[in-house]
Formats: sequence, structure tokens, C-alpha cells
Amino acid sequence: MSGFVIQGLDPAPFRELYGLSDAALADRGVVRMRVDAHPGFPCRVTLEDVAPSADVLLLNFEHLPVATPYRARHAIFVREGADAPARYEDAVPDVLARRLLSLRAFDAAGMMTDADVIDGADLAPAIARMFADPTVAYLHAHNAKRGCFAARIDRG
Repeated sequence: MSGFVIQGLDPAPFRELYGLSDAALADRGVVRMRVDAHPGFPCRVTLEDVAPSADVLLLNFEHLPVATPYRARHAIFVREGADAPARYEDAVPDVLARRLLSLRAFDAAGMMTDADVIDGADLAPAIARMFADPTVAYLHAHNAKRGCFAARIDRG
């Protein structure tokens, strides 16, 4: 059994947005953007920085749907057409390793129990440290500069 799993978001809720006109997306509060820098547009499904000239959807996503004061939503990017969630077992994807992260620990009731700001290169040891607390059920990584949800981390 692995120590931790980092998995991209399920693409199912986003598929209905793929291929819509910019006007139809705007009606849903979504913006299509053409990637013009690398890195810079991290897809939350594939857990990769999207290549320049590809399209991403910028949308508001509820990443912490809990009945606590920590319930949260924020803007995320999804590569238009992303069809399968990435899965990393005991490995940190480059999209996280190259960024300054806010790592937040939550118990099973959705209450935050710990948090830290770390260099993404130090994510694996920070995960181990937080999971050493048996009350921690899962972790959330956020991009520290913009505050965007980056990925959920579960025990393996």
C-alpha cells in the first residue's frame, strides 16, 4: 500500500463545457483562455501545466464541499478536452513540485487541523509529516501565490 495518492479531478463535471461557444461559457461564468506561457496554466484534471497554444477553461469550482466554515471554492484551470484524471502514488507531479504551495490538513469532519506553506519540492516530506497525525483524513494543496486549489492528497 502506498503512503499517499495525488489524483486529478474527475473530468465528468467539465465535459459539458468542452466545445461551447465563448458566449455560452460566459453564461455559466466560465472563461476560455489560450495558453501563452509554460508553466502557468495548471490543469486540475491532468495535473500538468498545459502547453502553449492549447485552450483551458477558467472556472469556479467547489473543491471543499463540507458543512464546516472551511467550505471553499475558487478559480481553477481545466484543459479543454481533458478526459482522464492523473493519478500519482507516492510521487509528486511536476505541476506541484515547481510551485510554492499552501498545504492544509483536514479531519474526517472537514475541519482544518494543520497548515503550512512549503516549496513544492518539499511536498512529499510535508505530506508524511501531516499524515503522521492519525486524525488527518486528507490534505489539500493550493498554489500559495494565487490561492487556487491545486490537488487533493489522500492516504494510500
